[in-house]
Amino acid sequence: MILAPTIRSHIEDYIKQQSYKLQHFANICEINVGTISAIINGTRPIAMNQLDQITSGMGLKKGYFYEMYAIEFFVKAAPDWRRLEPFLYRCAELNKLDCIKKVVIEVTEDRMYTSELFKVAENMYNKEMKPAAFILYECVAECEKYQHSERLALCQYRIFLLSCCSDQKVSERAAARFEPFVDRLEEEYKLDALKDLGNLYSAVHDFERLYPLTYKMENLAKSMKIYENKDNVSVKRNAIYPIFVYEGYSLIMRASCYSRIGKYEEALQCTLNYHQLIVTNPTEEDLLFINKFKKWGEINTYLFKLKLGKNEVLQDYIERVEDDGEELVIALFNIIQAANRFKFNINFLLGKYKDKIELIHIGSNREYSAQNWDTILVKFFYELAVYHLSRSNYDMGMIALIRSIEISNYINNDSAMIKCVNLFGEYRIFASEEIRTKYKHILQLKYIV
Repeated sequence: MILAPTIRSHIEDYIKQQSYKLQHFANICEINVGTISAIINGTRPIAMNQLDQITSGMGLKKGYFYEMYAIEFFVKAAPDWRRLEPFLYRCAELNKLDCIKKVVIEVTEDRMYTSELFKVAENMYNKEMKPAAFILYECVAECEKYQHSERLALCQYRIFLLSCCSDQKVSERAAARFEPFVDRLEEEYKLDALKDLGNLYSAVHDFERLYPLTYKMENLAKSMKIYENKDNVSVKRNAIYPIFVYEGYSLIMRASCYSRIGKYEEALQCTLNYHQLIVTNPTEEDLLFINKFKKWGEINTYLFKLKLGKNEVLQDYIERVEDDGEELVIALFNIIQAANRFKFNINFLLGKYKDKIELIHIGSNREYSAQNWDTILVKFFYELAVYHLSRSNYDMGMIALIRSIEISNYINNDSAMIKCVNLFGEYRIFASEEIRTKYKHILQLKYIV
């Protein structure tokens, strides 16, 4: 039987091929010659730093032996955490995810290292080693799937966050898997989880799920504020934001729910409530968010008055946001939507901000999650298309409609795509040959035609 080569045999072969003395090779690797000898003879296991030094000394790419190391020390032998932990980090740094999968499947069979793996996953998550952290979270969750532990819930929360992406269907499936675990989370993590779920439901227009979630988040934040005010002991905060911020976000989300069904007076009341949030002895961080809520409250007061048909607020509304790129886009979307509904002319505004509209791109870097922003852009360009097409500005309308179709396809939003396709069909006769070619190409990619 031919034995599979080992790391030690590779080292021996290399030394022979190069006609090195053991001492010379040890000097190249900057490792004690006795240590090198013991490694080759199999009387001493290879530590991770020694493996990297030897790999470098042999002129090989860093991580060259990691697959073999995983098999020799963690699959065929009982794993030692002192070697396993640094191995996981090195693999994460080099993006050797297959090595991590192979090892953690083996070591989680007896659940001996579940707690340690969870700690490593959290550390990797915080260090932005997220693909590697995702693998560890899934393994830990699998080990604890029959338990009602906070650790299992936190794993599922991290898996949800790491699963969310531009594809809204994938994100919705991730939310459905995670939602049963929300109530098992520690309260501060639960606040963040409710906010993250709320952002997703808002992005995919699932207002039936969003509406009750806003009350759950508001009530939890209020109860935690009472507890926080009674306890003057300073403790590390697990929640991303100050507790009162979640109360404000819950009201913003609820206002969007009311707006969706045309209850603009109720949306105005929610806006007034977060505009006037009070915090006792606010910190600098608190003041930052208080000012944000005041700004958003003022802007959204104009918005909901506009949605009630009061176009006299239009100039104040646009002036309040015109120096803020993303808020300007939101304001223009709302104005275009109102113009379509109430049939008033906004050509002067569209002409004024023409250049900025052309520079709009997917992906938000600020207040909006990427998913929410991309959904907003789909609706923005759809409403802009409706505005232009209904006024016989066919070229501009078709350009806007194609952009909406492109983004709908990118985020895999079927309902938005269907609306766009229906609108294109209505005005197809006015589309240029270039627009028709683009349209056909997008739909071919979508496997519609």
